[in-house]
Amino acid sequence: MEIHSVDHIELYVEDAEKASNELCESFGFTVHGRGGPDTGLEGRTSVLLRQHDIALVVTSAIGDGHRAAEYVRRHGDGIAVVGLSVDDACAAFAEAVARGAVPTAEPEAFGEVVFASVEGFGDVEHRFTSRPAGAPFAPGIIEQVAGASSAGLLKSVDHLAVCVPAGELGETVRRYREIFDFDQTFEERIIVGSQAMDSKVVQSASGKVTLTIIEPDTTRARGQIDEFVGSHGGAGVQHIAFLTEDITVAVRAGTGNGVRFLTTPPSYYEDLPSRLGSVGFPVETLQELNILADRDHSGVMLQIFTESRHARRTLFYELIDRRGARTFGSNNIKALYEAVERQQAADRAGLT
Repeated sequence: MEIHSVDHIELYVEDAEKASNELCESFGFTVHGRGGPDTGLEGRTSVLLRQHDIALVVTSAIGDGHRAAEYVRRHGDGIAVVGLSVDDACAAFAEAVARGAVPTAEPEAFGEVVFASVEGFGDVEHRFTSRPAGAPFAPGIIEQVAGASSAGLLKSVDHLAVCVPAGELGETVRRYREIFDFDQTFEERIIVGSQAMDSKVVQSASGKVTLTIIEPDTTRARGQIDEFVGSHGGAGVQHIAFLTEDITVAVRAGTGNGVRFLTTPPSYYEDLPSRLGSVGFPVETLQELNILADRDHSGVMLQIFTESRHARRTLFYELIDRRGARTFGSNNIKALYEAVERQQAADRAGLT
């Protein structure tokens, strides 16, 4: 099965207009289309946002007539659909079902665009999407907005981080390998204080669709992966990583637009030069902006994570700047989880 890239990501939210406005104001997305009952979307309203190669569909239910209503009740606002770009959505759907995938939506054409969906993990589905180059997103159900721009600092979806309940990591990876032809490219055990988690990375043959899948170790102290699974109500997308070509510019822009990024203790930066050498930016700049840095055999990677703005403290975002690096910053994963721990501790103390 040849999967080219992430075609789009659909969020189910309580208020599509509010959530869309926040993504536009915070991260520079632009409204490219709208849909609702008057355009053929039954029981829901959707807003299409774009920025370079990123397409987000933000959907809220009207009444109880669409699965977005039940999704939001169970999980709060979150990622419900990951669209996968393929040459032939009908063929990809048939092949996935033959390999054991559970179908959720039979192939349906919208002009020259075809959608067909199967279960992914938890209540997240994968929507096989085929469309000719230059075709609109979904003619007949999403009306394009004239004069929309795709300018911005975010270029593409680098990866999705997925949390699953304890004991489900191996089976989830197996399904991606056997049904979607993904390869497992990395695995790691992460220990943060008295808690621990295990992660494995699966990636499409194209290298353009990457999932970092994480499960908690329940033999150790309860940690944030347990809290995510509990607050979210099962497996789900913990964060989306957006690729940017200059993370310092993107972070300054985001901060100016009200984005709250996780902070990093000064001690993290003390041994950065001796550990990594030059990373292309002064350490003082990285520390000022709370940017994490790491290096692999291919190059340098810079990254930063936002605080979650959701009531359940579930979904958040990452900005990542790859300067040759292909991995995910093993040294930074521990720093991320320590930062999230600090945010959760502050929440419990009523400080944020």
